[in-house]
Amino acid sequence: MKGIHLLAKHLNVSIGTVSRALNGKPDVNAETRKRVMEAAEELGYVPNQSGRALRKGATGVIGFMMQTGSEITGHGDTFFMSVFDGVQTVFARHKLDLVALLCSSQEDPYDYLRRIVARGFADGLILSSTRRIDHRFDFLAKRKIPFISLGRSLTDVGQPWIDLDFEGMAQASIDRLVAKGHRRIAVTRPHDDTNLGYVFVERCRQALANYGLALEDDLIFRSMPSEAGGYQIARAILACKERPTAVVLVNETIAIGLYRGLEEAGVKPGRDIAVIGRHSPHARFLSPSLTSFSLNLHDLGISLAETLLASMPLYAESYPQDPSRRLWPMDFVPGESDTFSPK
Repeated sequence: MKGIHLLAKHLNVSIGTVSRALNGKPDVNAETRKRVMEAAEELGYVPNQSGRALRKGATGVIGFMMQTGSEITGHGDTFFMSVFDGVQTVFARHKLDLVALLCSSQEDPYDYLRRIVARGFADGLILSSTRRIDHRFDFLAKRKIPFISLGRSLTDVGQPWIDLDFEGMAQASIDRLVAKGHRRIAVTRPHDDTNLGYVFVERCRQALANYGLALEDDLIFRSMPSEAGGYQIARAILACKERPTAVVLVNETIAIGLYRGLEEAGVKPGRDIAVIGRHSPHARFLSPSLTSFSLNLHDLGISLAETLLASMPLYAESYPQDPSRRLWPMDFVPGESDTFSPK
């Protein structure tokens, strides 16, 4: 029994009374509200959420857009699951629900977003995998749809963003490797136009230049951010006429494939080449232990949610001091994979 009309008839009260009771309006006395709630549960009444959303002008849903595909996210990726947990921790305070919007690796993210917005089922959005030039930003800004980006872009419409501190990671890695005597250092970047690749490579280049060194183009390796991508990088490193003595990995999933590819050729991280990467739950099982950078993904999710809500009038009062733009710190975790020093 799902219709509010039938519920009102069963109780012999008006539809308006039932509606106000279900929505907690103060003009309904406690006894009537109790009768309505008990009858609704007994008879299996399910409110029409789309109709309620239309009347309220809000859906109670926030979308988190991400790209999918094993060639992109890997086979054991836990990054987004941990972030989602932090995001929903905040949304639960306001009876909001997080919905993952999964854009296939075969579809253009801009086209996918246009279709999602046309359906109008989300009050705000969190965007990931930000591009160097990201047309999604302009699209949402013109329609005044609240959003925050996990990552930056040259496209800037004044929206809030949180990005991982790839510059800090790049600088610390280069400083550490140069201090150990490395001069021929390789770096990795995503295969596509994701902005983090530009940010990371540019800071590595600047850091090396401060020591009078250059980042050669043939030592910048592109790959899918996955285990297979790491294996591909290992094969490319081994094929170099003059092999780099160190490599810095920008993605957390590629270390596993890199280790496998190097060790198949008898090249051991920490003994024959220095490796610095990003921490992941799977990296704990690598030998030698990976020198890496880690971050608190749950807290990152909390900050994403609170920063987005701070930009939405309905929730802004709850988050008056939340910064709208920030770099998220990564902590250095020493390991054994970078103990190798060139002779």
